[in-house]
Amino acid sequence: MIGLGTWEAPINTMIFRGTGRVKISDVNGEYDFQFELVGENLPKITVKDVEEDGDTLTAIGECEAFAGKEIPVTVTFTDDTFVCVVKLPFVGKIKLSGNKIAD
Repeated sequence: MIGLGTWEAPINTMIFRGTGRVKISDVNGEYDFQFELVGENLPKITVKDVEEDGDTLTAIGECEAFAGKEIPVTVTFTDDTFVCVVKLPFVGKIKLSGNKIAD
């Protein structure tokens, strides 16, 4: 499994400005994702269809804030950094980059 640990990125969009975190864990051979927007309440987010390709994860996210809409996500990890592209409904592509803050 790739990308395990806690990752953090600054977010600067028209929807939110602040810090996002995700903890990626291995739970019985399956990816588990725990999301946080520092200092904010976060709607429920689920992740499905996770696929690995080298140092990249692709997945489909679903969020209560975008009910019924799929959110494609691609994350590429390089050592202790990452680049993520999220395609939000009604907003478009958002590119984030950040660092690993914990194992």
